[in-house]
Amino acid sequence: MALTLPQLRALTTVVDTGSFTSAADRLGISQSAVSHAVAGLEKEIGGRVLERGTAVALTEIGRRVLDHARAALASVAALESAVHAATDLAGTVRLGAVATVCQGLLPDLLPLWAARLPHVDVQIYEGDDDELPEWLEAGVVDAAILVAPTTDPAGSRLVATDEFAAIVRTDHPLAGLDGIPLAELQIDGLIVSTGGCEGHVRRMHDDEGLPYTFSHRVREMSTLFRMVEQGMGVAIVPSLGRRMLPDSLVMRPLASPRPRRLVLSGPTSRPWHPLAHALVDAL
Repeated sequence: MALTLPQLRALTTVVDTGSFTSAADRLGISQSAVSHAVAGLEKEIGGRVLERGTAVALTEIGRRVLDHARAALASVAALESAVHAATDLAGTVRLGAVATVCQGLLPDLLPLWAARLPHVDVQIYEGDDDELPEWLEAGVVDAAILVAPTTDPAGSRLVATDEFAAIVRTDHPLAGLDGIPLAELQIDGLIVSTGGCEGHVRRMHDDEGLPYTFSHRVREMSTLFRMVEQGMGVAIVPSLGRRMLPDSLVMRPLASPRPRRLVLSGPTSRPWHPLAHALVDAL
């Protein structure tokens, strides 16, 4: 196949923006040029990658092509940056992180990077625990702060360790305890987050021989806190989420500490973006 970078860039931009018109605006070219690039890509691979209509949608082959297109563009961007990095560290690096890291850790890391890498712009992409490794390998982000990876990727660095803690209302009977047993939280009913914490909470119960039950499952941390405020249950979240707590809630340690490792890394399936290395080296 004689695929070109403009073709791959046109496809990813149409998907990211939702239309050919918006993609043309972002790329600074005409809509016909975007359409021509996508059509050329489809001709090369021998099938449609997008369904045209009121809203564009990926075909089955388009979904397969998209991941490779992102990875290829990310590798080219890394190559370009490597050339520039030979003389100066400058440019944009995309960093993936979960919500609690965005709230509780990045406010400390971003000023440090700004001071040590003054010509580097760090763009934050907030995602879930399970999304970040996928984004990293697909080229959606150049680096990510991974949550408790099974093995630390080569070149990665541990940036923080926090612990899971209980969230209860300030007027709750457990609010004054220095360590709350997991079994006590089951009495009120657990509200769990599907954004990544649930797997950890499930393993806590398995380790202590307790049945895993919950009252509510939500995605957003803000929704979880609001439901605890309303007396609908209690929750377990990483201690970095302390900065997100409203005044009506309090965070208390668990009786059995449950640490969580946070590791800054680049991808494992392709070369790192030079600025991903720079983020690690600057710590």
